[in-house]
Amino acid sequence: MLHELRTYTALPGAIPDVLKANEEVGRKVRGDDYGVLEGYWYTEMGPLNQVMHLWRFDSFEERARLRGELGKVEGWTKEYVPRLRPLLTAQSTRFLINTKGITAPETEGNFYEFRNYRVKPGAAKLWMDAFLEVMPTREKHSRNVGAWITEGPNPNEVCHIWAYKSLQERAETRDGVAQEDAWKAFVEKGRRYLEEMHSTMLMPASFSPLR
Repeated sequence: MLHELRTYTALPGAIPDVLKANEEVGRKVRGDDYGVLEGYWYTEMGPLNQVMHLWRFDSFEERARLRGELGKVEGWTKEYVPRLRPLLTAQSTRFLINTKGITAPETEGNFYEFRNYRVKPGAAKLWMDAFLEVMPTREKHSRNVGAWITEGPNPNEVCHIWAYKSLQERAETRDGVAQEDAWKAFVEKGRRYLEEMHSTMLMPASFSPLR
């Protein structure tokens, strides 16, 4: 299984128009026939004026085939793309290998935190193995939504997503986790593999499967 995380940077103030284009046209035309949408968010803290959307495919080969078919759909090429493209200033993508499956929050009305870490060359699996080992301790405080190792374009990266009801809940969760001996040991072990750490707060779109 392959996940693709696409990040689009929009013109300042254009995020509502991007979301509207997807709600009114993009989702209706594409549905889940050309890759399954797992989540669609817009940034609230961190890099601004961005949307991030996560897609699931069986393989790179299936992704290539489905995107080729999507490029033949007139509603996509003649209605959605011309409407979206003038709103965007940049696009990037990550190909992700999921390491534990996606777990949706039990209730809706969440915001999401996307954390991506650049690790030393060859260290992604070492860090992820340690992370998954300590996951039962971490999930005593809040459940993980998903965790991945990037396949490209930057192979030396790990990513994980969490859901919270509020910034206060997030702060309390992180404070609680920080007191756990197993987590302290993981942090001490894991930091040797890390080079950069980034965090982005995301709000789900109305049509996002993960809300």
